[in-house]
Amino acid sequence: MVSVVRRWVSRLYEQLLEREVSGAPNHVAVIQDGNRRYARERGEETSNGHHAGAQTTEALLEWCDDLGVEELTLYAFSTENFNRPADQRAVLFDLIEDKLYEFADHDRVHDAEVRIKAIGELDRLPERVREAVAYADQQTRGYDQFHLNIALAYGGRAELLGAAQSIAANVETGRLDPDDIDADTIENRLYDGPTRDVDLIVRTGGDERTSNFLPWHANGNEAAVYFCAPYWPEFRKIDFLRAIRTYEHRAESWRRTRARRALALLQAVGSAELSDAKGIVRRFRDTLPTRELEDVDLSSDTDPDPRAD
Repeated sequence: MVSVVRRWVSRLYEQLLEREVSGAPNHVAVIQDGNRRYARERGEETSNGHHAGAQTTEALLEWCDDLGVEELTLYAFSTENFNRPADQRAVLFDLIEDKLYEFADHDRVHDAEVRIKAIGELDRLPERVREAVAYADQQTRGYDQFHLNIALAYGGRAELLGAAQSIAANVETGRLDPDDIDADTIENRLYDGPTRDVDLIVRTGGDERTSNFLPWHANGNEAAVYFCAPYWPEFRKIDFLRAIRTYEHRAESWRRTRARRALALLQAVGSAELSDAKGIVRRFRDTLPTRELEDVDLSSDTDPDPRAD
């Protein structure tokens, strides 16, 4: 009876959270931590924890579809994971291989036009895993409705280091002028995978760190981060909705901060030529109290610079 009541209350709370969420992030990145601890606390083999976590991953894909998330990146195997014992690595590689083939052939993946790609130092993976990666890539190459990125043999520092080395080599050979190096130059040399910046990072298992995960795509975009205690196999839709609520609060706070900075600039200088600042204040004026907008003239003959958007 108690379990029935708990399920009913949980479902009621989930519905409440769904009503509170007004807009999902475009790109969510997940650090799926706690599979082994989940198994050990139950006296089971660690492989059971990874298989239980795979079920949560499948559920997450459904939640993303329900809520309108357009891109998901999963931290499946880091470069640090190569330091694990060979038998543990073999279990992970078996599971990754199986799931790649399963996802690539799943009707739901094709019905939803899911694009599956792997990112990382793929040449370090066993041949059988690389073959599964290639198969999933080939089977979904024509899709773009939803992007699923699997980070395998991935490390953010290694990714940025590789980009820097590539740029340095081009500068040394004269193929690239140092003055021409910009953000696009770096992005073009990162792993081929994410199609947009990360809006929200979720980490399960209790640790509050992002573990070298997508530093360029997340930190540059000031992504929201949600840390939670449940191990990955225990992660529920309620937890995901809480993460999205954190993202919404973070986005709202960012809009207010940007508007206040622009407003402070207008109040300090008061120049009608500050179209960038005026454009920002106009766009986000609803986030600021009326008292903060008093005595500020937003009228101007100059249209706001579109870059302010």
